[in-house]
Amino acid sequence: MYDFYADTKTKPTPQMRRVVLDCVVGDEQKDEDPTTTELCARVAKLLGKEAAVFLPSGTMCNEIAIKVHTNPGDEVICEQSCHIINFETGGPAAISGVMIKALHGQNGMFTPDQVKDAIRPNSRYMPQSTLLCVEQTANMGGGAIWPLEQLQEVAAVAKDAGMATHMDGARLMNAVAKTGIPAATYAENYDTVWIDFTKGLGAPVGAVLAGSREFIAQAWRLKQQIGGAMRQSGIVASMCLYALDHHLDRLSDDNDLAQSLGYQISRLSLVKEVLPVETNIVIFDLTDTAPTAAEIVAMLRNDGILAGAFGERRIRIVTHLDVDIAAGEALMASLNKHLNSNAQEVA
Repeated sequence: MYDFYADTKTKPTPQMRRVVLDCVVGDEQKDEDPTTTELCARVAKLLGKEAAVFLPSGTMCNEIAIKVHTNPGDEVICEQSCHIINFETGGPAAISGVMIKALHGQNGMFTPDQVKDAIRPNSRYMPQSTLLCVEQTANMGGGAIWPLEQLQEVAAVAKDAGMATHMDGARLMNAVAKTGIPAATYAENYDTVWIDFTKGLGAPVGAVLAGSREFIAQAWRLKQQIGGAMRQSGIVASMCLYALDHHLDRLSDDNDLAQSLGYQISRLSLVKEVLPVETNIVIFDLTDTAPTAAEIVAMLRNDGILAGAFGERRIRIVTHLDVDIAAGEALMASLNKHLNSNAQEVA
């Protein structure tokens, strides 16, 4: 099987697994795991923040950040297609007791004027707007990259209103690989930001959340409250360090393959539209005369290809270190067979 369903499907490379044998470990809860300490220090520096905490998942990063930045009854502003709203099982409500103001943006991104309009006036009858969240890159926006100026402008509007800002940076490093803009520059006007190691970077476990020392102290309290420390976490942190040393540069390969696939998919007769491809995600919509997305996904599976249906006529494919040019050729051969009317007529 060639698995294009998500970059979370990556498996640690043999070289990444070997570093575990030599890593130095200790009790993370007592700040005695030097490998985890090194990882957090390196990520904090990479993101331009004072400190960081190692967590099992990006979802935990988002939910802990929301909890620290808000009080029950507050309102969080984010884009309607973002991960926080759609893929965290109602975590903001269940864990933090907050409301969500969902903005309808373009490819997962919104404008400063939309933020201004969404911020609540000071009224005893309304929730307080306390946190603005952005997603870089925007997953369901087709891996779209927020332009730096737009990121700065929406953050400025929030800051002027006394709000905190948070960046879901699950695929931030894909944006860095594409634009050459440093991660710390993207995150400069955001109080908190995190990066995921289990997507394009290929580690099996882990994400690192960064912010001020005061914020990280509060984040650690919540980490303890909802699950505790991971003890000898250097076992998995060592693989994340390997990813920083060896897998950042190769994210450009994923971006390039996705761009090539997006162009080829756009030329298929039964494809209505492909969202702009900027990083490692390709999202495309099928015409009304094509089979449904679920049907196409089933056909692809029969051909040894895994992809995702994200709506009745919307399909997502994601490139990563476990799919190469040969995998892309196999994907296109299958898609051409099922989504090219000329190929179907010949068959």
